[in-house]
Amino acid sequence: MNYADIHVRNDSYLAPVALPYIPGNEVIGRTSDGERFVGLTRGGGYAEQALVHRRTSWVVPDDVSDEQALALCLQGNSAYHLLATAAQVKEGETVVIPAAAGGLGSLAVQLAKNMGARVVGLASTAEKRQLVQELGADAVVDSTSSNLAAEITEAAGGPVQVALEMTGGSTFKALVSALAPRGRLVVYGYASGQISDISTRMLMERSITVAGFWLPHLYSDRSALSTSMSALFAAVRAGSLRPVLGPVYPLGEAAVAHTTLIARSHVGKLCLDATR
Repeated sequence: MNYADIHVRNDSYLAPVALPYIPGNEVIGRTSDGERFVGLTRGGGYAEQALVHRRTSWVVPDDVSDEQALALCLQGNSAYHLLATAAQVKEGETVVIPAAAGGLGSLAVQLAKNMGARVVGLASTAEKRQLVQELGADAVVDSTSSNLAAEITEAAGGPVQVALEMTGGSTFKALVSALAPRGRLVVYGYASGQISDISTRMLMERSITVAGFWLPHLYSDRSALSTSMSALFAAVRAGSLRPVLGPVYPLGEAAVAHTTLIARSHVGKLCLDATR
């Protein structure tokens, strides 16, 4: 499950949603000959049977669990390409990661550290901030702070080179304010529902770069996702990447799981089990 499922349900997703529609953009299961695959879909995941394209599906190593593979499929690929492809993070740079205890954010914290970056994680509760510290973040900031830009800058020891952004509204503005000259902001969502604008003057004053990122734009690339999935599987197997796993709900309790997802009261990746 992903927050994109909520956008689809509310018809606030980036792509138009035609009804009837079955949510779910990532699945794991076995083919008719018993091989275990994880794959990305364009909807249809909340089902007992699903179709995936060969270009966006991968054989899962025996020592990677179903839940780990699902965490890597959409959120892991997104975290990898946000950092490596869109932001082009370099060793020694400081990176701000929002929702750092969430499915994507928790992976991004670890991947950024593996790249040699200094990480400032944002999280809304003490429990989540503790988790972000355990994942290796160099500093953790309360994402609900009314003075977020100043707290990020203080925690980082100065303006930051890179920030990821998925909230919108005041968080978007705070992250822009925390960027150093020639800093890069990569936007991959707007969970608050608030679309934010940035002025030409603000961009030019500090030579800021703002980029958007949406994983489906890589689905047609013949090498991008195969490269990232290979790297992600290898990192999990080596122990340098630990997907944070949340509850697994029966498929019939998808509505309950959506309530949890909206409330952000959970930690880790939420999954549905179509066999229960």
